[in-house]
Amino acid sequence: MNSKLTTSKLLLITSLSSVSLQSQAEDTFKVCADPVNPPYSTKDQKGYENKIASLLAEQLGQKLEYTWLPDRIGFIRNTLKAENDNGQGYKCDVVIGVPVGSELTDTTKPYLHSSYVLLIAKGRGWDDIKDANQLNQLEPQRQEKLKIAMFDRGPGTEWLQQNGLLEQGVPYQSMTGDSEHNTAMQIGNDLRNGKIDMVILWGPMAAYVQSQDQKISYLAIPMQSTASIKFDYSIAMGVRQSDGKRKQLLNDLIEKNREKIASIIADYHILQLPIPAQPPKAEQD
Repeated sequence: MNSKLTTSKLLLITSLSSVSLQSQAEDTFKVCADPVNPPYSTKDQKGYENKIASLLAEQLGQKLEYTWLPDRIGFIRNTLKAENDNGQGYKCDVVIGVPVGSELTDTTKPYLHSSYVLLIAKGRGWDDIKDANQLNQLEPQRQEKLKIAMFDRGPGTEWLQQNGLLEQGVPYQSMTGDSEHNTAMQIGNDLRNGKIDMVILWGPMAAYVQSQDQKISYLAIPMQSTASIKFDYSIAMGVRQSDGKRKQLLNDLIEKNREKIASIIADYHILQLPIPAQPPKAEQD
């Protein structure tokens, strides 16, 4: 056998394979997502992040493809930053929702700004609450009856601590570890069952809890950021730190589709606040 011919054939096959893989990658909008994480993403693609991903893929003329993994510790490492088993490319390229300035990813322009919300089940003796600060001003006998969710981390727990309400907190984990119920689903169940009467919850999750209840209505009071506690955050898309070209592409798509994206989010009744102007990168660093 002619060794030079064999080598040439191998090089040609390798080259064609690389071109094919590259072409396939360019034709696919690959998203990393949690399959059970309403209202963000679900495997049947009913979350608002699913709808945004579908919009962008359609505009790019690309096939939408998901890598599904529960959004727990190691999510970014095992999705966005994980190479395919064949060593060709990455499992996925975009996380649709991450906080602006995330340390684990590079982030695009924000497309959503929301806030934590004090969500109170009506008809349980708390309908007169119009401002979260009323809770720390209640007479002691009434204050002792408070049943408010308290997470292992987050601004809500910090607020409870600053206002002397930790003893009224009912403890929860920020990540449930439950493959069938995310935090919003668990909180919704416990509000319905009376285990808790209120919760300080991130805006999109608060909207989801409200949307799932036919028998219970809620008071929804946006929490106000202070010098010591921040409740409002901007949300962007996450890409690998080395993927500047994709970041710019997504920035352009976000800018082009701001109204459509806002409309998708509005369909889920999520609190949308004006997106603050982002400081120059040097100031962010």
